Amino acid sequence: MEMVELSIEKREGTGKAAAGRLRRSGSVPGVLYGVNTPVSVAVSPRDILRLIHGHEGSTRLLKVSFNGSAESTMAIIRDMQFDPVSEALIHVDLQEVAMDRAIQVSVAVHHVGEPIGVRESQGILEMILREVQVSCLPGDIPDVLEADVSRLNINEALTVKDLKVPEGVRILNDPNQAVVMVAPPIAEETPGGPAAVAAGTAEPEVLTERKPKDDEGDKKK
Repeated sequence: MEMVELSIEKREGTGKAAAGRLRRSGSVPGVLYGVNTPVSVAVSPRDILRLIHGHEGSTRLLKVSFNGSAESTMAIIRDMQFDPVSEALIHVDLQEVAMDRAIQVSVAVHHVGEPIGVRESQGILEMILREVQVSCLPGDIPDVLEADVSRLNINEALTVKDLKVPEGVRILNDPNQAVVMVAPPIAEETPGGPAAVAAGTAEPEVLTERKPKDDEGDKKK
């Protein structure tokens, strides 16, 4: 995995008022969790978003330093909080890691190839699992895991156990969990066609049945 650098600052104030002032200044509050007491920090949201851009669903290994100093520590982004309205980043949690100890992280799954069922039968490729949880040393975290779907036909699926992982990486998800499948093509509805016949023989939807309210029933009595 490519190692990227992130500069952070220690922050003194805590609480909503201090966090609000920090955000107005262009930074966001965060916490660096490590072997010692958690440290309250300030982080540039632009730097965080730049680091995760194009790596959604995966965990990146960061070389974190305070104010760009020579001393640094290895860490990962454990959690991020976004404003539900503006979708702006408002908080980030960093987790210090030891390079000789395995950790559990998420890794994105990307499909490669064109399924037989899509190429020859107009099937629909459906991604069911876009990321998996893995256990490995921080230096072995994969950027992505590739799911080769080229051999899939209609109604066939590729499961977690079919994914190829680098040496030293162990997937924690259920091995039989489906990652991607090829669904049958959607039937085109034409007047008088099979879809119309099927619709005519189908039972009416419950939503079309209007039951009288209690007061309406009383009026009829």
